[in-house]
Amino acid sequence: MYEKIKESVSFLKPQYHTHPKIAIILGSGLGGLVDHLDIEVEIPYAEIPHFPVSTVKGHRGSLVFGKMNGVDIVVLSGRFHYYEGYTMKEVTYPIQVLKEMGVEILILSNAAGGMNPSFKVGDIMIIKDHINMMGDNPLLGPNDDRMGVRFLDMSEPYSKRIQKIAFETGQTLQLHLQQGVYVGVSGPCFETPAEYKAFYILGGDAVGMSTVPEAIVARHRKMEVFALSVITDLGVVGQVEKVSHEEVLIAAKEAGPRMVDLVYNMLPQL
Repeated sequence: MYEKIKESVSFLKPQYHTHPKIAIILGSGLGGLVDHLDIEVEIPYAEIPHFPVSTVKGHRGSLVFGKMNGVDIVVLSGRFHYYEGYTMKEVTYPIQVLKEMGVEILILSNAAGGMNPSFKVGDIMIIKDHINMMGDNPLLGPNDDRMGVRFLDMSEPYSKRIQKIAFETGQTLQLHLQQGVYVGVSGPCFETPAEYKAFYILGGDAVGMSTVPEAIVARHRKMEVFALSVITDLGVVGQVEKVSHEEVLIAAKEAGPRMVDLVYNMLPQL
């Protein structure tokens, strides 16, 4: 895999001239962040050697280099999901490439179902920890010591330093931010009422089908990770209602401007 990563990086390097230390992966309906970028170059995933291609409606499918609020960043517009049939190694391949390009901070966003009774649709939740219920792990299999240690410490999966910046920035912007534990599941089914109840009893506040694999690999590569969820539907015990992907996209799009505002104003402080 290491050789493939190097090939991807060799293809990308001549095409951009910025020096991004921060990468942002956009989730469902949150592609509007790209509109706030001073874009240098946009490269479709399909052109990058060994990159998977996203198949999900609402995902753009390109690597975008540019500046936001004066800061060099690279944005992955469109992410890869385990439920699409990719292996965990394929899902997290872009993270490996980002690290080899010099990225030190990874910002992840997603759409999630809220299980905490205090959450409302449209809330933004800062992820403080996660529970991996995907039944798989991207670090399974032989370990390449060039890419990280065999047994990864996960005592701080999400950067407390960046979480502090997020809450301070949110306060300045008068944004109401939640904080909680994200449960990662394989999907593609939305959760049953019993699953919502079980995950909440386990300590989960929100549940979704992404983020956990990327966070694990980013930590394996010694990157700082910050992640946030837009609560797009509710799975509160006793109040579970039907949900569709279209409804998730609509709710994420409505919350998008607030998330963009938060991330935009955080960037210079990172």
